[in-house]
Amino acid sequence: MSDSPAKLAADRVSIAPMMDWTDRHCRYFHRLLTRRALLYTEMVTTGALVHGDVPRHLRFNAEEHPVALQLGGSEPADLAHCARLGETWGYDEINLNCGCPSERVQRGAFGACLMAEPQLVADCVKAMVDAASVPVTVKHRIGIDKTESYAFVRDFVGAVSEAGCKTFIVHARNAWLKGLSPKQNREVPPLRYELVHRLKHDFPALRFSINGGIADADTVHGQLRLLDGVMIGREAYHNPWWLAGWDTAFFGEAPRELTREDIEAQMCDYMAREAAEHGTPWSNIARHMLGLRNGLPGARRWRQVWSDHKLKGLGAHAVMALAHEPVAQEA
Repeated sequence: MSDSPAKLAADRVSIAPMMDWTDRHCRYFHRLLTRRALLYTEMVTTGALVHGDVPRHLRFNAEEHPVALQLGGSEPADLAHCARLGETWGYDEINLNCGCPSERVQRGAFGACLMAEPQLVADCVKAMVDAASVPVTVKHRIGIDKTESYAFVRDFVGAVSEAGCKTFIVHARNAWLKGLSPKQNREVPPLRYELVHRLKHDFPALRFSINGGIADADTVHGQLRLLDGVMIGREAYHNPWWLAGWDTAFFGEAPRELTREDIEAQMCDYMAREAAEHGTPWSNIARHMLGLRNGLPGARRWRQVWSDHKLKGLGAHAVMALAHEPVAQEA
């Protein structure tokens, strides 16, 4: 590897924004496992920030850096306001969602349906770039519905890049806006990695990260030979211990002495702090780490303990002690 670890950008490997999953508790957990990967918030709509509880949506832990705020919206003025808010709150990047296919998002006229309006996206990006000094990026699909034309995504990237976006995160599937659920939209439309590679070839001055179906280190390395970054979603969430090797495998850092028990204990400390400062039940946080012991003896019983709401009156460290009793017996 020719680049030194210090030169490798955080978005070389990132964890995707995932609704109901990548909240600040999940990101704190992931940051314990990887110091280098870029983390993304769940999508936050402009309406939630313009009309709602800004601290509830934007508060995050200082330990999460580098962390990017993903916005959903289609009004340039609102997006500019929210990008400015994101920068004020300390986010390292503001990302515009042009990839979510859900009906709720379509009713709001944003997400993947925005790909049909590249000039509107360009106007949104320009407003955001003018409002904030941190990088503004766009996450999008390779197409919408059954349009298989490479020219469609090429022209979209061309128009948006002229407005000031220099980094594109491409989910290498079409978004089918009718007939498929969001879950099916992550699985049914075929993956076409070669279209993302063509984008990099045609726009060599721009940065491209690829997303979709990436679940092992060999695939990550293969994509990094062709592109600037790889974004990993469900595999990172369901098998979080994989993240503990990322800094060494993908950023060239020296291995850390780290055990699952170390991470779990640090999460217990965090749960205790969250309970004291915000009244957050430990169960709201523990749900994100249920994959930590996948494949180990006693993992099923360990998950059952951490999922047992009847234990919510106990402190997190006491729950950890209970969770490890059967692990010790079965090991």
